[in-house]
Amino acid sequence: MAIGLFILHLLYPLFLGRQRSISSYRSLPSRVGLGISSNSNDADGEPAGVRGLISDLGSPSVESRRRAAMELRLLAKHSTENRLRIARAGAVVPLVALLSHPDPQLQEHGVTAILNLSLCDENKGPIAAAGAVRYLVRALRSGTPAARENAACALLRLAQLDDLRAVIGRSGAIPPLIALLETGGSRGKKDAATALFALLAAKENRARAVEAGVVRPLLDLMADPESEMVDKAAYVLHRLLSEPEGRSSAVEEGGVPVLVEMVEVGTQRQKEVAMLSLLEICEESAAYRKMVIREGAIPPLVALSQSSSKKTNDKAVALIELLRRPHLQRTRGCSALAVDGDGQVQA
Repeated sequence: MAIGLFILHLLYPLFLGRQRSISSYRSLPSRVGLGISSNSNDADGEPAGVRGLISDLGSPSVESRRRAAMELRLLAKHSTENRLRIARAGAVVPLVALLSHPDPQLQEHGVTAILNLSLCDENKGPIAAAGAVRYLVRALRSGTPAARENAACALLRLAQLDDLRAVIGRSGAIPPLIALLETGGSRGKKDAATALFALLAAKENRARAVEAGVVRPLLDLMADPESEMVDKAAYVLHRLLSEPEGRSSAVEEGGVPVLVEMVEVGTQRQKEVAMLSLLEICEESAAYRKMVIREGAIPPLVALSQSSSKKTNDKAVALIELLRRPHLQRTRGCSALAVDGDGQVQA
């Protein structure tokens, strides 16, 4: 589908701009007493003690491994320079090995360390090459709440590489992300939605997401203003609507009344994405156009067509013109329409 795709490149930065910074991730222990300064380097220019910590990741003592992983995650939290140096010192492979460890706390430290390292673009390739994706998916399925959230964030970071989006989808990440979207806390839901949005940039992942049942929880969040997830869920849904299965699932799951209500009572941003979504749904289906009209979309669209915002006005006019098509022969173009005083379309 062509409609709406021209703005998708604008939506991804919006998502990334609103995700939390690394400083707001799950609170970490104080560095006081750890014996490592994030500002001190050894003779090789590495953060002090990094090679020793990497060595400790292979210790037979679980406690020693926990301590080493925790200190590395803290060092990686504080600066891009540390992230690069830690990765170059050889930390990635032993940290990835921790992601499958049965000790929940050790796994959580490993996941968070990998997340922090992934904040540096140069580290994403080596992290993926070390086999992190499938282990992050495993942590996403069965880790602690913090490990699940941070695994979702790490997968989001890796999904910023075009060639990894399909790989992540094939590794089974989408069903546990949907589960986090449904059952996670506020932070977990936001992480899951942002990761899904990134993964759905790959066409093959859209079919996977629809098949895994993503549409129903998205619509539930869109219909609940108190969820604080209306915008994020709406953008994820819009990305699905470029595929026929996405459009049919959205309609079958009751998406039309949800979108029409957003056009009527949503925020300005919500009205915009709802109109784009309705354009996608209606473009090739007279039946869907009739359904949208029956749900009462015309009056709020007429009001929006008189908006002082050209962007809002243009979308509303385009959708009103599209909704006229059930009364006309199928045509790729839209002709002008008359609208009576009650906001009803006149052929």
